[in-house]
Amino acid sequence: MKITSVLGSTSGLITRIGKCACRRKRVGLFLATIATAAVIVVSIVLGTGHADPQPSPIFVKEIPPGYRDWKVVSVAHEAGDLNDIRAVLGNDIAIKAYREGKLPFPEGAIIGRIAWSYVSSDENNKTFGRDQSFLAGAPTEFYLQFMVKDSKKYAATGGWGYSSFGKDGKPTDAALMQSCYPCHQAVKERDFIFTRYTP
Repeated sequence: MKITSVLGSTSGLITRIGKCACRRKRVGLFLATIATAAVIVVSIVLGTGHADPQPSPIFVKEIPPGYRDWKVVSVAHEAGDLNDIRAVLGNDIAIKAYREGKLPFPEGAIIGRIAWSYVSSDENNKTFGRDQSFLAGAPTEFYLQFMVKDSKKYAATGGWGYSSFGKDGKPTDAALMQSCYPCHQAVKERDFIFTRYTP
C-alpha cells in the first residue's frame, strides 16, 4: 500500500513538474515575442523620426513664372557640341545680389538661362557683304535652365535646386540632371554659379 502511494505521489509530482516546464516554455516564448515586437516598434519610430523615406529633392519641376521679364545678367556663346547663344537672367533678388557682389546668394534668388541655336544670318551677311552676323535660332534641346536658392530644401546640392526644360516646356529627364551639381562644384567659391554679372 505504501509502495503504491509513493509511486502514485511520484507520478503526480512528475506530471506537475512537466506541466511547470511547459508553462515556463510558453511564458518564455511569449516574452521573447513581446521583446521582438517592442524592438521592431522602437526601430520604426526612431527610423521615421530621423530619416526621411524620400530623398531631398534637387530638381525644380516648374518653370518660374514671369522669367521673361527678369533682368539680364549676361549673354554668352557656347561652342563645341552645344553651339548655342544664351541669355542668363536673374529675378530681382539675384540681380540685387549680383550688383552688390553679395555671396552667397540670398534665399529666393533664381538664375535662369535661355539657349537658342547659334545661326548665321544670311540677310545681315548680304548687307555686310561677308559672313559676320549670327543670331538666335530655334530653341535648343535644353532650352531653359534655372537654379533656385533654398538652403534648407536643397541642402544636399549646395543650397540650389536645378532644373532644365526642353523647347516643349517639359522637364528634362532626371537622369540627365544628375550631372548639374557635380559640374557646378567647380565654382563652389562663387556659390556654385558660373556666370558673372556683366554691367
